[in-house]
Amino acid sequence: MDFIYNLHRTMLSQNLILVYQGDFTQETTKSILAMAERNLDSSGEESSIKRKVFNVMVEALQNIVKHSDELIDGQMRSHAAIFLIGKEANRYSIMTGNPIRKSNVEKLNQALTHINSLDKDGLKELYKNIIKNTTISEKGGAGLGFVDMARKSGEKLEFAFPEMNSEYCFFCLKVNVPRESGE
Repeated sequence: MDFIYNLHRTMLSQNLILVYQGDFTQETTKSILAMAERNLDSSGEESSIKRKVFNVMVEALQNIVKHSDELIDGQMRSHAAIFLIGKEANRYSIMTGNPIRKSNVEKLNQALTHINSLDKDGLKELYKNIIKNTTISEKGGAGLGFVDMARKSGEKLEFAFPEMNSEYCFFCLKVNVPRESGE
């Protein structure tokens, strides 16, 4: 039973206001967004900040639903992942983690590193180029989500790929949204 108290203490120390771990579906995503929206509304947060946080949450959750690789454990197929929101005095942090095949890590790492190398104008140009020149992937994405998260947050995307087993890594993403309006 100590784990309940330890988890509570960890959530407090990390300033977490919402945590969900489990399978992610469109229905789960809607529920998480509704809870987070109520939390943001009750906090009295500035509307421009709420919009940015909400936009990043939508993109992060869509990323999990569309691009998380199925973790096959024996015969069980799972899209088990984690979604967290933290609130500090100067920022919100939207964090996700989901399984990804090792064969997909290099391409994703390169894309995220490229996004992080761009300034505001570079992100805008990349966004326009993707809209004009890309096709939708088989999983329904065009690669805009990460660019949009970087643009909305105005911050670098934090990411890591800890190894889970011989076939999978766990893709960890953290997007910080400043609580001061930058517009």
